[in-house]
Amino acid sequence: MPTAQQRRRRLERARLYLVADAQVGDAALRAALSGGVDMVQLRDRSLGDDELVREARRFRRACDERGALLWINDRPDLALAAGADGVHVGQDDMSVQHAREACGGQLLVGRSTHSAEQLDDAIAAGADQLSVGPVWETPTKPGRPAAGLAYVRQAARRRPPVPWFAIGGIDAGNAGEVVAAGARRIVVVRAIAAAPDPRAAAAELTRALEGRPVGAAAQ
Repeated sequence: MPTAQQRRRRLERARLYLVADAQVGDAALRAALSGGVDMVQLRDRSLGDDELVREARRFRRACDERGALLWINDRPDLALAAGADGVHVGQDDMSVQHAREACGGQLLVGRSTHSAEQLDDAIAAGADQLSVGPVWETPTKPGRPAAGLAYVRQAARRRPPVPWFAIGGIDAGNAGEVVAAGARRIVVVRAIAAAPDPRAAAAELTRALEGRPVGAAAQ
């Protein structure tokens, strides 16, 4: 199990963050990690507690092979039970302070933000990692209006003291716009989870984060 210091070092280095449900199989998960994914969040509200812990342990094994961080959505208790590295809480979930208290300070705590005010609140609350978005509307969060690239630019100007990741509708085709707006880290869901080749999809997103050509231009 990584120490708190090792977790923070890995978080600081992380650039490509995959959010996935339990339908992502071992082969796809390992392929994504080998392609460049640095962190994985298991987010699956359809599972019961025991099922989620079981799937999280499967994710844990795959992440350990690559030295990647594992996050669990919303549930500090289950994150602890599964041996995860962190718990991620949204604006409609518990507070950062409550999440930290619930895990006894043993886990990293991430926070979703959708505005500059929420970003400042999360920084003040001591979140270890921040999500900034959604940049574009996405079916994974129906009804959530897009915050747009303007919010990414605001976050870049704010220079949060902890790692922050742009999120929402990002794929290899538009990741360059997000990078140009000032993001150096991104969260993706469908761009990898729904890709026919998760390893290639992750590698292409990594190239985009590095400012290198993607797609046909990369050939």
